[in-house]
Amino acid sequence: MEVRVRVTMGRNVSLRIVLAVWFSCLVGSVGGMQDGDDRLDPRDQGRSPLGREWMAPEPSPALLEQYHQARQRFEEDRMNADLEIWFGRFTAYQGLHRQAIEIYTEGLQRHPQDARFLRHRGHRHISLRQIDHAIGDLRRAAILVEGQPDQIEPDGMPNAQNRPVSSLHTNIWYHLGLAYYLKNDLSKAVAAYQKGLAASQNDDMRVAFTHWLYMSYRQMGNREKASRALDIIHEKMDVIESFDYYELCLFYQGRRTLKQMEARRPADSAGASDALRYGMANWHLYQGDAKRGRALMKEISRSPAWSSFGCIAAEASWQRMENR
Repeated sequence: MEVRVRVTMGRNVSLRIVLAVWFSCLVGSVGGMQDGDDRLDPRDQGRSPLGREWMAPEPSPALLEQYHQARQRFEEDRMNADLEIWFGRFTAYQGLHRQAIEIYTEGLQRHPQDARFLRHRGHRHISLRQIDHAIGDLRRAAILVEGQPDQIEPDGMPNAQNRPVSSLHTNIWYHLGLAYYLKNDLSKAVAAYQKGLAASQNDDMRVAFTHWLYMSYRQMGNREKASRALDIIHEKMDVIESFDYYELCLFYQGRRTLKQMEARRPADSAGASDALRYGMANWHLYQGDAKRGRALMKEISRSPAWSSFGCIAAEASWQRMENR
């Protein structure tokens, strides 16, 4: 699942000094710059296929403190895989995906049979649109966990009930399905989502996989299978986190109106969910409203939350529409 982290701009001089020192240290300590890499600012994460610059925002003081704690714990016990995973996660939560990938790569050298490093590195490859690398990592992770008991994946930013909803297995299948979806390899996306759905142990993961299954089938032109995928969705599901996916599934079933969906997240709202709007953009396209669907897809592809899955999917969809 995707973790959303709110990052705010520091406002006082002392915080800016701390951030400046931290970023300068990060270049050396997290392997930030590679040979031949001319990006001097570690916040620079590259450019999108549409030419948009990706910059990680300055972290909030709270997030920065969590990062420092995770880093210190790892430095004190560098052979501890759990601590290295958290070091990478708190690096990635700041939008420093390049640096997180390097942490996981180093971790794999120490722990080559630990699928968690491949699962997290695959996620961050998706963040940077390195889709083939993501597929390679996530397929390897799936092989490593085959036949092994699943394990709950603790949340970096807990939900309101402080109850993790995803697991190692479901996260591998979720991200692998997404990677195939982004490549428009929809049959493989469906296969991954079906395996993830079978491994799901709670309603949050069930609605997440069902939403992507529905969209995959619709884009394959199979409305019957898309409709059948929604059979497990009902009004009394115990959803504590994946509310947007849940509302979309209910909308696809006809249990929510277009007016209700538009009222849920106004299109011009700064807090609009890219995932929700991406589902709505596709729905307009399914209905033959190409003008509205394309306009919304283009808008989402320019979202300031450039590493959100909704933005990444909209970007890929927009490119395919432009290339037709």
